[in-house]
Amino acid sequence: MSEDYDRPLALAHTHATQYLREIENSPVYPRPDAIAALEAFDEPLPLHGSADQETLDLLHGKGSAATVASMGSRYFGFVVGGALPVTVGANWIATAWDQTPSSFISSPTCVKLEEIAGRWLRELLALPEHTGVGMTTGATMANFTALAAARHALLARAGWNVEEQGLYGAPEIKVIVSDEVHVTVEKALSMLGFGKKRVTRVPTDDNGAMRFDGVPGLDDMTLICTQAGNVNSGAIDPIGAIARKAAGAGAWVHVDGAFGLWGRLLARREADFQDVELADSVVVDAHKWLNTPYDCGIVMTRHAEALQGAMGTVAPYLKEEKKGEPKDMGPEFSRRARGVEVWAALRSLGHAGLKSMIGRCCDHAQVFADGLRAQGFEILNDVVLNQVVATIGTPEQIAEIRRLVEVSGECWFGSTFWKGWDAVRISVSSWRTTEEDVERSLAAIAEARRQVMGD
Repeated sequence: MSEDYDRPLALAHTHATQYLREIENSPVYPRPDAIAALEAFDEPLPLHGSADQETLDLLHGKGSAATVASMGSRYFGFVVGGALPVTVGANWIATAWDQTPSSFISSPTCVKLEEIAGRWLRELLALPEHTGVGMTTGATMANFTALAAARHALLARAGWNVEEQGLYGAPEIKVIVSDEVHVTVEKALSMLGFGKKRVTRVPTDDNGAMRFDGVPGLDDMTLICTQAGNVNSGAIDPIGAIARKAAGAGAWVHVDGAFGLWGRLLARREADFQDVELADSVVVDAHKWLNTPYDCGIVMTRHAEALQGAMGTVAPYLKEEKKGEPKDMGPEFSRRARGVEVWAALRSLGHAGLKSMIGRCCDHAQVFADGLRAQGFEILNDVVLNQVVATIGTPEQIAEIRRLVEVSGECWFGSTFWKGWDAVRISVSSWRTTEEDVERSLAAIAEARRQVMGD
């Protein structure tokens, strides 16, 4: 009965809104006592069920305090955005719908919204109108999906049906990656049978971008994986030049643009993204810079038929419908309707609003870099997008500074090792972050530096 949902949903709303109201005054990383309190969940499976209210009260009472405040405005780790209010609301409605958007017959509303979101994404990112779009859990599966499409297309060109014949005895595909390829691309390559070590690696420049003069000869059995947004520096590979070179040889160019592809909206970065639309496949995360809830990755390819060939499903009980159904554009058949949140974010922000949000994050990153430099830090990267890599003192000192900032609860950022340096990495990805948040975070870093270095 519908009224069975009234009390649990009202209570969930109360707890969730309280959490979001208080998040700006909560420690960005949970206190040790909050983490210790998670032991309350470690109980035997009950013989008899508990009341809904008791369960939700426990979830909020012990769980909320031990979350990382990535929904707040001073979380700068792992390129994680905080979900926009409208996307949280859309998520709640879509959860109430409980749809499986595998095909139009299973959810007309959700499939329609995904189609519209796909059209808007193509327009925003200036991709060809015929580009096929699929929704996945994140960039790991989006990369997997795009690279599966590449494998399908390249082997089909050689007369080999990989979905039917497998990889035993298949013609070899040469795979080229950057020296700083993201681990999720390596994971996808390994899952697809290419192997992490059977690839050709291209050296990178001082900012982590693939060196064009290091790209080896290409042919029609080559897959080259490029990056729009180095996970440390934000650097963008010379994708356009590589795509033009690949076009003449018949190679497939893939772009891992998990967060960085959104930079194409910025006029200041226009030259970096020139001719990206010539790439054969691109991926981007919505739960990063579009600020939708987790999880939502997006795969796009101008070879929709290759994507359908790699991911298509056929069964006697499936009604034959139009091509490009969601179930045929990604690895998952049953999945949540994540496209609803993408649609909600894009409709709420509009082109101008999204562009402004991306630009603000990049501006904040530059303020971070300037402020850290003024404190004596060395900025190791050219701040082209929203990423800042900084170091100071010894490895032990930089680690202690980061730890003290974490303990303060003021902000959170991660550690990294890049270009031979122990460093910290700051990623500005949230719609909520303001100039005041940056200054407050810089003050916390300055205090931690003073405690560690004594000057």
